[in-house]
Amino acid sequence: MNRLVVIAVLTLLFAVTTEKLAAAPAREFYRLTVYHYTTVEQEQALDTYLQQALLPALHRMNIKSVGVFKAIANDTAAAKKMYVLIPVKSLNAAAEMMAKLSSDKEYQAKGAAYLTAAYNAAPYKRMETILLQAFSLAPVMQLPQLKSPKKERVYELRSYESATEKIFQNKVHMFNEGDEIGLFKRLNFNAIFYAEVVAGSKMPNLMYMTSFENMTDRDAHWKSFGSDPEWKKLSAMPEYKNNVSHIDIMFLRPTEYSDY
Repeated sequence: MNRLVVIAVLTLLFAVTTEKLAAAPAREFYRLTVYHYTTVEQEQALDTYLQQALLPALHRMNIKSVGVFKAIANDTAAAKKMYVLIPVKSLNAAAEMMAKLSSDKEYQAKGAAYLTAAYNAAPYKRMETILLQAFSLAPVMQLPQLKSPKKERVYELRSYESATEKIFQNKVHMFNEGDEIGLFKRLNFNAIFYAEVVAGSKMPNLMYMTSFENMTDRDAHWKSFGSDPEWKKLSAMPEYKNNVSHIDIMFLRPTEYSDY
């Protein structure tokens, strides 16, 4: 092949590749805060703060899709949990978000009861923050297409731990290149996000969230998943064996003021 033709072809390929990379959305980050609380008063304080102060402040920053969920187990458990999921474009954006909150006068005023709570009247028993980065083949959050009232919906948050970092990357590969994500999509699991935990207490682990109209709908979806030929084939592949050492499953319900 003529040298000039080769150069022209390579130049074209480079341009196409660059264009595709530029068009691909960057991988989002997620800040997941888990509030642990025990009393009705603490729950009310958290609801007031989140609904009247935090979410409006985040909306003013153009962070629109903020999820607020309560564990369904709260109905009977003494130790209760509330989850706040915030998408951000980058780690810098996460830091900037906190800085903007500290200088937002409306946020400070409406969140005063929470922000200035006394040591013996704390709005929670403890809080934890988990930082995640979206998978390469699911780089941005997808809002669910659900029709049921929020009080009936079920959001399922899963955490998959692996024995080592290398084995963990194998499980991430299974979701991405192995197309476990595609299987969830084909079976209409209404997944919100898939992400690697980059800072948390149970690393190495990944987390993802799916959503359903109600618990009956959830059970039917997982029954279909378990019997799907594609899943049976994928899970039987020797290269993906033993890549999960522990699974935590949390059933959540959105608050009425949650963005989805």
